[in-house]
Amino acid sequence: MVASIGRLRRVGLREVWPHEALDFTKWLGENLDVLNEVLGLTLQNPESEQAAGDFRVDVVAEEADGTLVVIENQLGQSDHDHLGKIITYLTGLEAKKAIWIVADPRPEHVAAISWLNSELSTARFYLVKVEAVRIGTSDPAPLLTKIVAPSAEPSIKQELTERHTLRYHFWASLLEAAKPRSRLFANISPGTDNWMGAGAGKSGVWYQYVIRQHDATVCLYMSRGRSEENRLIFDTLHESKDSIETAFGEPLDWVKREDRQTCEIRKVIPGGGYRDDEDAWAAIQDRMIDSMTRLETALRPFIAKLPV
Repeated sequence: MVASIGRLRRVGLREVWPHEALDFTKWLGENLDVLNEVLGLTLQNPESEQAAGDFRVDVVAEEADGTLVVIENQLGQSDHDHLGKIITYLTGLEAKKAIWIVADPRPEHVAAISWLNSELSTARFYLVKVEAVRIGTSDPAPLLTKIVAPSAEPSIKQELTERHTLRYHFWASLLEAAKPRSRLFANISPGTDNWMGAGAGKSGVWYQYVIRQHDATVCLYMSRGRSEENRLIFDTLHESKDSIETAFGEPLDWVKREDRQTCEIRKVIPGGGYRDDEDAWAAIQDRMIDSMTRLETALRPFIAKLPV
């Protein structure tokens, strides 16, 4: 017998979010994990209506490494006014990334965002289409589609800073070395940030590699939109701390930040980073991959049982 299959249908955005600022922007601030999953980012700590000179930014967030990100929402057809706002907010707040969420992206603005990504080395731009859908009589659900994003490999390498170039090549070789040992990061592309993340099977929960100049870290990062949800996940896992550390093979750092939204379970790996001679990278990456494989194996059964 063939299972019953429903049909997906679009719902008017104003039926779901009647007011752009009061409804959609508020919803987005509480559900950044939805945007993170689409763009592969780790947005956290959202603030609405933050001042940028005489203007107000819809949402300002930050990534795990502190990178500032501005988000402009437009529940209609893209226009020059909002494109100008994005650039103004970006420069006014000295942010590094800008996300434009729009219901109907015009081809001219798709081309403009693509051009900005190809010509500027100091900022990255994302264009995201927002829709609302439902199956049958189900509750409406958001559907975010990535229209434009920065290239995985920067198109003009000579304009990148030295550290960006080093980090890109470090991640590329690590991902290649990890392929025979784990599928966790198999669908991830190298970037130029100091971290690289892969989903852990629960919304807003990520495995992350972090590389610094002279050391590295592997961690489970909890970055849902609400701090109380992150702390609930952390506390639930912490109840099995002894079992997890026994499976991992050594103690872990359990970081529950009361003054910030995120939590993490991590292992710092001393003895080398991306500033070390490239001949030493293979040994550094071997330790990182080994630690990540053990961390994922130790945490997997407990993450699967999380009630959230």
